[in-house]
Amino acid sequence: MKIDGDRLREDIEANAEFGALDVEGHGRTVLTGTDANRKAREYFVERLEDAGLDVRVDSVGNIAGRWTPESADPESKPVAAGSHLDSVPEGGIFDGPLGVYAALEAVRAMQDAEIEPSRPIDVVSFTEEEGQRFADGLLGSSVAVGERSVEEALELRDGRTTLADALDTMDFDGEGRIDASEWDSWLELHVEQSRRLERADCPVGVVTTITGITHCAVEVLGEANHAGATPMPERTDALVAASEFVRDVEDGANEVGETTVGTVGKLDVRPNATNVVPGAVEMGVDIRDVSYDAMNELVSLARDSLSRLESERGVETTFSREFDLEPTEMSARCRRALHEAGDEANIELLDMHSGAAHDTMHVGDVTDAAMLFARSRDGISHNPAEWTEWGDCAAATRVLAGALTSLAR
Repeated sequence: MKIDGDRLREDIEANAEFGALDVEGHGRTVLTGTDANRKAREYFVERLEDAGLDVRVDSVGNIAGRWTPESADPESKPVAAGSHLDSVPEGGIFDGPLGVYAALEAVRAMQDAEIEPSRPIDVVSFTEEEGQRFADGLLGSSVAVGERSVEEALELRDGRTTLADALDTMDFDGEGRIDASEWDSWLELHVEQSRRLERADCPVGVVTTITGITHCAVEVLGEANHAGATPMPERTDALVAASEFVRDVEDGANEVGETTVGTVGKLDVRPNATNVVPGAVEMGVDIRDVSYDAMNELVSLARDSLSRLESERGVETTFSREFDLEPTEMSARCRRALHEAGDEANIELLDMHSGAAHDTMHVGDVTDAAMLFARSRDGISHNPAEWTEWGDCAAATRVLAGALTSLAR
């Protein structure tokens, strides 16, 4: 079985034209419900149909093309693979589309090699993985696993319109719900988004665990006052206190463990005037680890920091844990299939965890699932500078195809 690297490249480059940006590198902006998203979806459906797959679009716009060769029992649970077609603003061309078109290329390679699987194979693109308009992310897969209802998803708004209206505008408002629990197994290929493979001089990684994610909302309340007339000892500066909290989160993440990360990535300072002592600061905190205990430990350290600031700085604080996803371990069966495919193709693989969220986090809750990474140059992603060498794309797709073949038999 051979991967047609040129065919895979043509599909990814064609997809890169939808929402293409006139910037240095290879950038695109493809938000759910936009004209660029409609064109990307239409092209994907055309490619699925060209390969002889039966295409289905569900009520939230998830797309699945099913290959059911004569060798396969149409009543058996299919093996599925894919990713997403949407992007962040000013994103790269590989994040998402590589996984979608690698899954399609794997099926085409199986067809070319006259492989005879006993199960059907689904090639999938989930809606709104990046969470740029209608949700925090992983929208389509959350519906596919039953975590969010179709009705709830369709009512989500971006401030101007609903997901239902956006899908209708694109003519991608389908019927029913693609149910991931009906799949025998699931595989997703993605660019790595870090430099571990590059540093190890290894083209492909196999994910062991996808990190858990906690988002916390923090508010620090001081007293706004005149910047010139208020002596330094008489100030209750909310921003100074918040700056200590930011440092405490960084120090706490370094203290907890090697795979623990903590980020204060959002601040809203009020009244945000140069000549006013800041009276209030709202912060968004992102905490991640492959160990849920480690995540909880860093949350506890963050709470301790706020208690100290109340005592030492005289501020008032609030803390809420608004979003929480536990780490997701990958299926041993699916990981074994990936390693065996790498061995057969003589492609070196590296076991590693994922520090980013992916649709596989949801799918892994309802069926056996695994991920593999393709090496990313300089670890850059969500950026027009994102780049994965075409040879690495083909190598990772070869591993994906071999694993799909094994699981489908």
